[in-house]
Amino acid sequence: MNNMNIWQQLAEQTQLRWIEVLESTFIHIQLVFFSMIIATVLAVTLGIVATRVPWLKTLLLGGAGVLQTIPSLALLGFMIPIFGIGVKTAIAALFLYSLLPIMRNTYTGIKDVDAATVEAAKGVGMTSLQILFKVELPLAIPIIMAGIRTAAVINVGNATLAAFIGAGGLGDFIFLGITRGIDGLILLGAIPATLLAIMIESFFSAVERWTTPEGLK
Repeated sequence: MNNMNIWQQLAEQTQLRWIEVLESTFIHIQLVFFSMIIATVLAVTLGIVATRVPWLKTLLLGGAGVLQTIPSLALLGFMIPIFGIGVKTAIAALFLYSLLPIMRNTYTGIKDVDAATVEAAKGVGMTSLQILFKVELPLAIPIIMAGIRTAAVINVGNATLAAFIGAGGLGDFIFLGITRGIDGLILLGAIPATLLAIMIESFFSAVERWTTPEGLK
């Protein structure tokens, strides 16, 4: 098979494994989805806290930044003693990698809200919570969505490494192809992962545009 044209290999592997590809794509989406849900809830919350408690900003954003510098495989290695081998470890690692872009954009988005707008809200008697949920967060949503988009696209790529710890996903085909020296099998995992990243990028870009207030477009 090594002498076959790479596209012939891909066609043959697709014919043999298309059901496996669908199953692995679904697993890949699950890994990204669940890690992103947890990360979004926590990172947005921590981003809000950082705007209210200035001394926590450096601690929270700095801590998330340190996590971002840890190599993907090393982070998976740190998670294995805690969660074992499998899906839980993959989701935990992807969750940690997602924190910085979302938290940073939440902080930036809220801080960038015009001070005059906030003062006007205070002037009409709004409480701090009302200002947060009715003024600051709505205006910050486009920037927050940009952070979520960045984290999600990065996670699609990082999720391929989940195959190393038995969590499945499209990385299974990539590493199997490398092991067996079958380029077409590598593409069988790489192409769907790339398409998935493009789809997620397009989806969140559309949501970002949709959530941007008319006056800011």
